[in-house]
Amino acid sequence: MMNNLLVICIGNICRSPMAQGLLLKAFPDKTIRSAGIDALVGYPADPHSIQIMQEQGIDISGHRAQRLTDRMVREADLILTMDAEQKRYIEKNYPAAKGKVLRSGEFGDFDIPDPYQQDMSSFRQTYRLISQGMAELARKIVQIG
Repeated sequence: MMNNLLVICIGNICRSPMAQGLLLKAFPDKTIRSAGIDALVGYPADPHSIQIMQEQGIDISGHRAQRLTDRMVREADLILTMDAEQKRYIEKNYPAAKGKVLRSGEFGDFDIPDPYQQDMSSFRQTYRLISQGMAELARKIVQIG
């Protein structure tokens, strides 16, 4: 069963909070967390991310960035990264992650670039990729259970 999902990016303020919000909407009965490899601990989600998600009817304004921990990795049934480099990093540095790490764009074979400190159009493009990736993953998760 895929009941505990963990979404990872670098700072945990742009991409992973958006992905977490989409997954929480799709799976309100599951535990969905997000964290950053090099998180801006305690920071809220980027204002662009908050605005884009509000436009989708999803409120991530209460999000606060947190750093990835061994415990999060152990507890997760599935860990989603934004790109292949993050996937390799987690598999190398967290042995408990073996066999349960996927890129968010895994099924479309794409990475999701970091829009940090870029303009709204970059964030919108990132959101489109996240949305596409999460939709594809959600279909697979529904099949698995």
